[in-house]
Amino acid sequence: MSKLEELIAEFCPNGGSYKKLGEIATISRGGNLQKKGFCSDGVPCIHYGQIYTRYGLFADKTFTFISEDCAKKQKLAYPNDIVMAVTSENIEDVCKCVAWLGDGAVAVSGHTAFIHHNQNAKYLAYYFHTQMFAAQKRKLVHGTKVMEVTPDTLNAVTLPVPPLPVQSEIVKILDNFTELTAELTAELTARKKQYSEYLNILIDRKRFSNPSRIKLGELFDFRNGLSKGKEFFGRGTPFIRYTDVYNKRVLHKEDISSLVECTPSELEKRKVTRGDVLFTRTSETAEDVGWSSVMLEDIGDCVFNGFTIRATPKTERLLPEYCAYCFSTNEFRQYVTSHCAFTTRASLTGKTIAEYELAVPSISEQQKVVNVLDKLYLLCNSRSDGLPAEIAARQKQYEYYRGKLLTFREVSM
Repeated sequence: MSKLEELIAEFCPNGGSYKKLGEIATISRGGNLQKKGFCSDGVPCIHYGQIYTRYGLFADKTFTFISEDCAKKQKLAYPNDIVMAVTSENIEDVCKCVAWLGDGAVAVSGHTAFIHHNQNAKYLAYYFHTQMFAAQKRKLVHGTKVMEVTPDTLNAVTLPVPPLPVQSEIVKILDNFTELTAELTAELTARKKQYSEYLNILIDRKRFSNPSRIKLGELFDFRNGLSKGKEFFGRGTPFIRYTDVYNKRVLHKEDISSLVECTPSELEKRKVTRGDVLFTRTSETAEDVGWSSVMLEDIGDCVFNGFTIRATPKTERLLPEYCAYCFSTNEFRQYVTSHCAFTTRASLTGKTIAEYELAVPSISEQQKVVNVLDKLYLLCNSRSDGLPAEIAARQKQYEYYRGKLLTFREVSM
C-alpha cells in the first residue's frame, strides 16, 4: 500500500469531501496596479499579464516591484493565497493562476482575483489547472473579444477537498512529476544552446581547409513566389506557404498541405525541386525576414508563396542538407536583419541575398558537418525520439496522474 493509500484509508476511507470554493475561501478582486508604477526594488507585485507569460504554478519571488507609497493604495495577497487572472483573449488562458509562496504580502493588479483559503496552496494550484476545473470555468466565462470570469462567480466552483495530510501527499507526488519535467526542459535548453554553438562553429569558414567564400549570386538564381487571390486556393497544385518556410528547416512532401490553381506558365517559372532554398521575403519586423527552408525531395508539381523567395542552385557544389543549416547561423541572420529594407514592413530581395558570401567547403566536409548537426538537431527537435518527445510523454503522464489524484469518490453518508 502506498503512502497516499494509507493516508486515504486513515483520513477519508469512505470517500472525499466536495465543497464549493466559497466554503473554503474568500475571493477578492485585484487592485488598480499599472505597469507604469513598476520599479527596480520595493514591494513585490504581480501584474495579471505576467501570470500568462512569466509564472508557473507557484512563485516565491516576483519579477517586478512597486514603491511602498504605491503599495499602500493597492490590494495585497498574502502567503499561500492564489492569484488568478480573470480576463484573457482566449478561454483557455482565463483563470490561469499562481500560488504565492513568498514570505510576505504581494501587490496584485486589476483583472485578477486573489483567493484566501485554509487549504494547501499547491494542491489548489494543481486543481485549478485540471480539466475538471476547466469544464466548470467554461460555464462561467462571458465576453467575446475579451473573455472574463467575474470573481464572485468563482464561489460556486465545486472541488474535492480531502484532509490536509492527503492534500500534502498528493502535492508531493505531483511535485515529483513537475520537477522531472523541469529537469528535462532544462536539459533541452542546454542542448539547444549546444546545437546553436556547434552550428556557428562548424559553418565558420576559418575551420575549413579551403577558406574561400563565394557570393550566393554565383551559386543560386533567385525568384519571387506566386501571388494569387484567395479564390484560387483550395484546389490545384501543391503550394508552399510562407508559414511552411518560416516554421520548417527542411521540407518534404508530407509538409505541404495547401493547394493553388496556377497556369502552366506559372508552374514552369515557380516550380520547386530538390535543393531549392526558400526564404521569407517580408514581414512586420526584420527579425522575421530571411528565414529559410530547403526542399529535400522532388515531389513533382509544386509552387511557392509570393511572400517568399526561391533560390535555385546553379551548381552542384552545395548539399541541400548543408544549406538547411548554413542559412541559420548568427552571421547570416545578422546580415539579413542589417540589410533588409523597411518602409511599412521589412522586406528582403533576392538581389540582397545574392551578395552574401558563403563558405563552401568540399562535399565530404559538408557531409561531416551535416552528420554532426543532424544528431544535435534531432535531439532538440524530434517529436518521436528526441527530448521534446520525452518531455511531451512526461507531461501527458503528469496530466493523467494529476486527474486521477484529484478525483475522489464523493464521501458516502
